[in-house]
Amino acid sequence: MGGAAALAKAAGTPAGRRAPLSILILGGTGFVGPACMEAALAKGHKVTLFNRGRMETLRKEGGRPSVVPDGVEVLYGNRDPNKTADDWKDDPRMAPPGQPREKNADSPKGLTQLEGKKWDAVIDTSAFFPRMAKASAELLSPNVGQYLFISTISVYKSNSRAGADESAELATLADPTTEDFGAQFENYGGGKVLCEQAVEQACPGKTTLVRPGFIVGPRDNTRRYTFWPARISKGGDMVVPGDPSDPIQLIDVRDLAEFCIHLIENKTMGAFNATGPDKELTMKAFCEGTRDGVGASTTFTWIPADFLATQGVPTEALFAAYPLYIPPTGETAGFHRVSVAKAVKHGLKFRPCSDTAKATLDWLNSVSEDMRKRLVPPGPGEPGSMALSPEREQEIIKAWREKK
Repeated sequence: MGGAAALAKAAGTPAGRRAPLSILILGGTGFVGPACMEAALAKGHKVTLFNRGRMETLRKEGGRPSVVPDGVEVLYGNRDPNKTADDWKDDPRMAPPGQPREKNADSPKGLTQLEGKKWDAVIDTSAFFPRMAKASAELLSPNVGQYLFISTISVYKSNSRAGADESAELATLADPTTEDFGAQFENYGGGKVLCEQAVEQACPGKTTLVRPGFIVGPRDNTRRYTFWPARISKGGDMVVPGDPSDPIQLIDVRDLAEFCIHLIENKTMGAFNATGPDKELTMKAFCEGTRDGVGASTTFTWIPADFLATQGVPTEALFAAYPLYIPPTGETAGFHRVSVAKAVKHGLKFRPCSDTAKATLDWLNSVSEDMRKRLVPPGPGEPGSMALSPEREQEIIKAWREKK
């Protein structure tokens, strides 16, 4: 018996298989967290979740099954050390119709349920401002071997240059103490930069920073990507802004999660842009791949933004009308052309966009109609909607063809 096999046998682990790791996920029942949990469990690792319990409460009230399988430890608290797990119940938007939510006087406070426990690694999916990131990183640093922080490509100061990599200049905040995203989310990137720095300072030499772009796939509650499989599945001739060759970058949440677990298994530190795919994806290939995934016969008519503006879809409203689409010009010329070469070299893989589209539409079709309305952008005529009605789409397409 060889040395490696003998050591594996002595440790109780079959030769060629990794020993299970203990992984803590901060924020584990929303969108990214469940995907990380499932990716870790699929590899045989032990998982602990830490959250407020808010998402599980809302699922239970809506008659939906829990995302937490048996055998997964769940700890409760709040990323804010000054608040309890139940503090979210103070939000009037969370109250059931006609009655306030009852808070538990014994609700765990802050990070107390994490004290004195050890894990091989932690995946932090839910810190947006440095005070919270600093609190968890400092508490966990002596008791974890690796701190993986899921950040964002919005940490970069500029999106004007195509091919920017992890060395690009980072954003800053005019007020580093702010805990407000801002009216246009202008503080989001700078806040994440400060979170990264807080984690690195608390966990020197054992920090991994993963910077995804648009995260998409099953359980996506951002009301962005879901527009595309939902609309394309309806068929007909569809308006798409810009040019078929315009780029788009996104990452399936399952690919992101599997990459995070891969980095932990290999104890890989450093910063990684994690959007994709590895070769440039055009809007044409994205739309056609989505169409293939949802099994539709939709056709696409690309119309320049300046013409759409004459038809009542101003350029500044394109993202609202067609989420994820960002013109590859001027200040956003590089937004969908970020370099992911380093992450690909370290194991990031991508499934086809047809797979993502099918899985997302299957998930959307599995939820109640009320929940679906919360997950897909508002349709034509609904409050706040920028969506074109089928009739308006055909009018615009007709006008465009006549102009051409």
